[in-house]
Amino acid sequence: MTEKSALIVIDMQNDFCPGGALAVSGGNDIVAGINALMPAFDAVILSQDWHPAGHSSFASSHPGAAPMSVIEMPYGPQVLWPDHCIQGSHGAAFHPDLRIDGDLIIRKGFNPAIDSYSAFFENDHTTPTGLEGYLRTRGINAITLVGLALDFCVNYSAVDGAQLGFDVTVRPDLCRAIDFDGSRDAALSAMKKAGVTLA
Repeated sequence: MTEKSALIVIDMQNDFCPGGALAVSGGNDIVAGINALMPAFDAVILSQDWHPAGHSSFASSHPGAAPMSVIEMPYGPQVLWPDHCIQGSHGAAFHPDLRIDGDLIIRKGFNPAIDSYSAFFENDHTTPTGLEGYLRTRGINAITLVGLALDFCVNYSAVDGAQLGFDVTVRPDLCRAIDFDGSRDAALSAMKKAGVTLA
């Protein structure tokens, strides 16, 4: 079988870059490198965090809860985030320097009752985004992930992709991490354990 590859650019949005509501340190620094990588792939897919106002993963939706605290949701533990990437807002828009002439934009996190880190599944790990079907119908069997944040949405997407049988590579040099309570090292370990190549 001929290997066809896709570059999956995770959540390169204003709210995750310096100055944004949930800024990842150095998030701006990887845009040029991601743009330069795009022509090497058969397809380019962009994921976009796309929350309605008042999303259940926002600390502001839980009176008295602090941002970055963790609560139990019906689908498991959930970090409570500052309000971010609200549909149609400047913060939800892609970084202005990012090339967005890709093949597909996958929006995630739009169900108000459940968060979605992975570009493949919502956080219940069963509700699909449609990305797997798109890749399979395009005959793509190898994916490379870049973007934000390494320890959350990139990590979850990479592990899910590997579990679905794709040949998954993550480029840590073209990602940046929140690094919340050692989450960066934990994510790198989880990806290696899942069979993800860290290039």
